[in-house]
Amino acid sequence: MRMGLRVLLEAQPDLLVVGDAATSSEAVAAAACGQPDVIVLDLDLGGESGIDSLPALRAAAPRARVLILTGVRAPDLYRHAMRHGAIGLVRKEQAAGVLVQAIRKVHAGEVGLERTMLAHVLTELQRASAAPARDPEAAKLATLTPREPDIIALVSAGCKNRDIATRLRITETTVRHQLTGIFAKLQVTDRVGLVVYAHRYGLVTLSP
Repeated sequence: MRMGLRVLLEAQPDLLVVGDAATSSEAVAAAACGQPDVIVLDLDLGGESGIDSLPALRAAAPRARVLILTGVRAPDLYRHAMRHGAIGLVRKEQAAGVLVQAIRKVHAGEVGLERTMLAHVLTELQRASAAPARDPEAAKLATLTPREPDIIALVSAGCKNRDIATRLRITETTVRHQLTGIFAKLQVTDRVGLVVYAHRYGLVTLSP
């Protein structure tokens, strides 16, 4: 399967495979050597848990965004993977094109999850974090400008920078600058972290 995926990805003109691995230790070594932008991580690494290797993988390749590949339907595993830094998930029974598009999405900083799956994961995260925001979080939220909650809401709704710029009648450059400021204020590293934070601390709510 790994060889087949490599052939599939190498056939894409905008993708370059810098390494592949069969075990957790091999994956960490390949990540450290290749410094990938995106890591496609199988939850089953020869009997080892792919999730257990996430901290080491992220330490070996700090800029990499992690996309989970799994044949298991287990929402608790999905939630656990996101808590450890995964930004997307693709199931093995889905078409190959879904994986390719998910790689492009997470590389762009978007959340690579189906809407229903994302809603489920965020709901579970909300339940797990039902306690009210602590003072440090309230202090962070107080630093947001009047416009920034609107941007957070649109990001949480799945809008891309272009869509946000159109809706708010600002430039994409302004959106990028404001997102950088929001990440710094709330101490999150990317869009998925922002979405999780927004739901956890009540900046947005899940639609039905």
